[in-house]
Amino acid sequence: MDAQRDQPGKKVPILALIALYPIGLIGRRARGISGHTGEVFYLLSEATKWLYRGFTTKKYRLGKSAIISQVVRIGVRSIFIVSIVSGAVGLILALQLAPPLDEFGQRDKIANIIAVAILRELGPLIGAIVLTGFAGASIAAEIGTMVVSEEIEALEAHALNPVRFLVVPRVLASTISMTCLGVISSFVAILASLLISTTVLGIPQETYIDNMLQQAKQVDFWTGVAKGGVFGTLIGIIACANGLQVTGGAAGVGRATTYTVVECVVAIVFADLVFTAIFFALELF
Repeated sequence: MDAQRDQPGKKVPILALIALYPIGLIGRRARGISGHTGEVFYLLSEATKWLYRGFTTKKYRLGKSAIISQVVRIGVRSIFIVSIVSGAVGLILALQLAPPLDEFGQRDKIANIIAVAILRELGPLIGAIVLTGFAGASIAAEIGTMVVSEEIEALEAHALNPVRFLVVPRVLASTISMTCLGVISSFVAILASLLISTTVLGIPQETYIDNMLQQAKQVDFWTGVAKGGVFGTLIGIIACANGLQVTGGAAGVGRATTYTVVECVVAIVFADLVFTAIFFALELF
């Protein structure tokens, strides 16, 4: 027996285990991500079903007061912080673009670049990221606390569907709010770049506005609006999904909040990439 233990061949399984450990780790991570993604899409399908019933069946009418209160909490209260961040980004872009454009004598073209960049990408993207931290984490913590305190079970005991009464109003409110916040974010960023360009960079206001209107098209505005709606849906559904899956008390609520912020940012960036690829393929730019 001792001779068999000392055989070199007995070390192969250990080396193989060490070599295969990263592959197994990646596989477990991929399985966890795919499973969680499936849960999110299932919750989205359930929310869509209840939303359809709410618009088509009187028996399942959606509570307007609940939706309005969520829009106020998610959207209206986010306007100030979104405006501050987007305004700062507009100022930064104008100041950063001036030196390289001066080398070509094209400082007045700042308006052309900023109009397209803000309307297509940065306006809805900034609003979505800010809303993720402001409202997405709050939704996950709120629903997670309800799970820990067994309020969800109390709803089910009274034959009240949690998806209908908790998820649908929040997802719908986040979609509506993010669509509007994307427009507000774009407007504030462009206005901030206009102010800094005319007061500090010496670009005439008429020149700035003319260049912006010549470059920006309606399709640029509407692509930003479409992105904002999708980003809002992603924030709402991911936050609700993480909140409903909370386990482990207060620590679980904290994990759900952290996962919500990370997953929302990743989902928003990848959704933006998909949108850009589709619009590029359709030659909408």
